[in-house]
Amino acid sequence: MRAWHTPSMQADTLIFDLDGTLWDTNATCAIAWNRVLARLEVDHPPVTEAQVRAVAGRSHRDAIAVAFPTIEDEALLDRISAETELEDNIALAEVGGRLFEGVLNTIPRLAEAYRLMIVSNCQAGYIEVFRTTSGLDAHFEDHECWGNTGRTKTENLALIIERNEVARPVFVGDTTGDLEAARNNEVPFVHAAYGFGTVEAPDATIDAFPELVPLLTR
Repeated sequence: MRAWHTPSMQADTLIFDLDGTLWDTNATCAIAWNRVLARLEVDHPPVTEAQVRAVAGRSHRDAIAVAFPTIEDEALLDRISAETELEDNIALAEVGGRLFEGVLNTIPRLAEAYRLMIVSNCQAGYIEVFRTTSGLDAHFEDHECWGNTGRTKTENLALIIERNEVARPVFVGDTTGDLEAARNNEVPFVHAAYGFGTVEAPDATIDAFPELVPLLTR
């Protein structure tokens, strides 16, 4: 855990990115994507967990385009994107994702002192699967994502802050896109360094999820 770089971070609301911050679904999503490729009879090598991780943080359609650079047929990419959105949610509802260490026990503690929300670039229904399969649903007040709005993470972060009348938010995420969303909204940013990305000059950094508790009470 590294201390705040800026003073007076008395938050009333914690807003979390999802993938790379609260859970890791790369292995399950690789299985789901391969199911879709097989069903559509797409001639492509099997997708690996590492390949899914490499596109984490992007909107789903963008992630598919980057993950399959040799597929030039836009209509086929659209179909793969649409079907993997659904297949991801089906696979995760079956087996869940892997919560990062400490998330299961720390979220209830944080919920005693802060309003908790989620903003992600994921597809519609994905956050709901997380909330249900993790057993943490009751602790989150609201969420928003690209799949619901078609908007960027910057826009969705602004949207969730506005509609919930949040006064003092802090955004917790793991990628440069998360940092940019926080900066564009003038929101303090905590980097989850155990996640999938690296960032330059966050306001604070945690190396494990439970470090949020002492960080926020300093």
